[in-house]
Amino acid sequence: MISKGDKEAGRARRHKRIRMRLSGTAERPRLNVFRSEQHIYAQVVDDVAQRTLVSASTVEQAVRGQVPHGNTVAAAQEIGKLVAQRAREIGVTRVVFDRGGYLYHGRVQALADAAREAGLEF
Repeated sequence: MISKGDKEAGRARRHKRIRMRLSGTAERPRLNVFRSEQHIYAQVVDDVAQRTLVSASTVEQAVRGQVPHGNTVAAAQEIGKLVAQRAREIGVTRVVFDRGGYLYHGRVQALADAAREAGLEF
């Protein structure tokens, strides 16, 4: 049986390998996804300037009123829409998607699809 520590270490290795060739710039920042057991987080990052431009997560009070639990596909869709809306407000329409070492499946895919529908290009 694979322990939780082994799974986290494997994901960290995959994310590190992905990040070697993936970087966000001012023209095309990186849309980063992190999912925990209870919540999902997304942020748009400019790696050159080393700053987070916008972020959204199921921890926020505004989102908690819309979705009862933060670990569902519906919650991930809401976060995708919200981060895309906030990114468009600051003038970002094109991003590089960073799945964070997770499979492109389930909550991660739902967040990405919702962000695309809300106007982000990647």
